[in-house]
Amino acid sequence: MNKHYDIIMLALPRWDGAYSSTAFSLAKEFSKHNRVFYIDNPFTVKDFIVGLRSEQIISRKKALLFGNSVYTTIENHSENLIAVTTKLTFPINFLPNGFLYRKISFLNDKIVFNTIRNLLRDYSIKDFIFINSFNPFYLQNFPSFFKPALYVYHTVDDISHSKYINKHGPRLENAAIRMADMTFTTSRELKRLKSSLSENIYYLPNAADAELFRTSITEKFSVPKELVAIDKPIVIYTGHIDLRLDYELLKYILQAHPDKFFLMVGPISLSKELFDEIASFNNVCFTGKKDIASLPGYLHYAHCAIIPFKCNVLTRSIYPLKVNEYLAAGKPVISTAFSEDIIDFKGVIEVATGYDDFSNAITLAVDSDSAEKINARLLVAKGNTWDARVKSFWGIVNNHLP
Repeated sequence: MNKHYDIIMLALPRWDGAYSSTAFSLAKEFSKHNRVFYIDNPFTVKDFIVGLRSEQIISRKKALLFGNSVYTTIENHSENLIAVTTKLTFPINFLPNGFLYRKISFLNDKIVFNTIRNLLRDYSIKDFIFINSFNPFYLQNFPSFFKPALYVYHTVDDISHSKYINKHGPRLENAAIRMADMTFTTSRELKRLKSSLSENIYYLPNAADAELFRTSITEKFSVPKELVAIDKPIVIYTGHIDLRLDYELLKYILQAHPDKFFLMVGPISLSKELFDEIASFNNVCFTGKKDIASLPGYLHYAHCAIIPFKCNVLTRSIYPLKVNEYLAAGKPVISTAFSEDIIDFKGVIEVATGYDDFSNAITLAVDSDSAEKINARLLVAKGNTWDARVKSFWGIVNNHLP
């Protein structure tokens, strides 16, 4: 650990977003030893209008409109972790790359840097590391007052295959990596994809809050409302229910296991037609968004956990947070073979190579779990904590600091 430096982090996920994120998980761990200033992905004027009645906008209205009350000490976390909200920026993703895009992007950066200038003054920040976590849409050019001891870029996904942000994302991310002193990637595939852009590319995989998810085993939980009337084995998925999932596979296993109940926990980004088709099965339930602190309570009642991702270019770059969360909760895990990183878990999880294989693995997981297998999972999870990742981060970064 290096306690001498403050950390300023600009992230694409917001600290109170719909699902847990790598960036905020790292920020929480960093804050145990360093002051961390977590700059939320700026809200645009469009975001403000569309989400006017949302809690995210309501709680930030003074900061967004007037630049007041921009700092938030996040409840139940270290006092060293400060969330920072900038004033509203202008939406520009719809524009083509060109003079107008660059001009408004410059104005947006000016808004964000004005907040950072005040931050440096208000907290007497002198020596700091700047981490941009997967948000290359801001701060492409540093003004003279912004002088981090080290500029770290952090990429967590293949931005060229991320819906919406892939319009400008690849070009801007490549520029950010070239400009940064070093880059961390969450998967081996991402490291390969970005290796030509910088000599200083490092692999820092995702992890889990093992202490939180271990409570799934060590504590008692009330039965979640979605499970009160369920007397079948429970198969759980936690996370964003979006285009990464293989819905043909999901329909296949729903049909193959009428004797089991499938619980899908997380925010939903599906077309109404597809959602209605999946929800029409009588052995599946969608809970919607849940706070990460509530997940152990759901996992406590689950008999196995699944990661039914598609196997494609997008998922090839993914190291999912959930695999270590499942393992820390002691649960059997069945996954598709979507990435090199997930295949590395083979032996402690079941990596299926086809629909039948996936379906059979669910049956085996439910019918043959044991204390020995649970302990093996917990042992793997113990080595994949955010504490371990932060130690790895400093082990690399300290060699690059002045």
